[in-house]
Amino acid sequence: MARDVEHGVTGVPHSHERAQLLYATQGLMRVWTDNGMWILPPRRGLLIPPGVTHHWRALSKVTMRTVYIEPSVAARMGDSCRVIEVSPLLREMILALLNEPIEYPIPGRGEHLAMLILSELEAAETVPIAVPWPRDRRLIGICEAIMADPGSSRNIEQWADEVGASARTLIRLFPKETGLHYRQWVQQVHLAEAFGRLAEGQSVGGIAAALGYASPSAFTAMFRRVLGKTPQHYLTEWRGP
Repeated sequence: MARDVEHGVTGVPHSHERAQLLYATQGLMRVWTDNGMWILPPRRGLLIPPGVTHHWRALSKVTMRTVYIEPSVAARMGDSCRVIEVSPLLREMILALLNEPIEYPIPGRGEHLAMLILSELEAAETVPIAVPWPRDRRLIGICEAIMADPGSSRNIEQWADEVGASARTLIRLFPKETGLHYRQWVQQVHLAEAFGRLAEGQSVGGIAAALGYASPSAFTAMFRRVLGKTPQHYLTEWRGP
């Protein structure tokens, strides 16, 4: 499917009978499910299993180029949402398949492209960036506030006073509800926010300051520790051809 959407457009919550690779060749998207949130810059796609309700918002003008996958085949790719690296080869094959009929003939060029796309999807590297979402109302309030102001310096004790719960309760609830400890959850928010800002062309120093890091080097160290690459690596990659 090819679709171009303007900045600010939001898709209604929906699901598909097939799995979906939600991907844009240009632009920035934020995607939500009941269990998490992801920010997708170029060269990243979100694999969404069949039946998972999701919605998205265009954070810039977006050229969406998505692929739908039969459930029996998609089962090989896992049963949870995950962000993958979209290689230059995968990108070009998706664009090539879009030039084929929706009901492409078998055997034929469309079938060959589809098989190569599936092979690339199965081999694609998972990017460990996800913001799992809680269901407890106290945590939801905290998480929404952090998402609105990711550079906030509030600690767990201050949030406890804000929502009327003890710090010990919040410390226990975060891993129970999200699978991550509080600081790990905040770090995932920072990574997601950083990817979005990098895709917009913001400097590493500006991103570090916006997210509350003492210096660009402190932010870069966190980024590289989690992802194995520096922010500068991604800036260079996205500015390439």
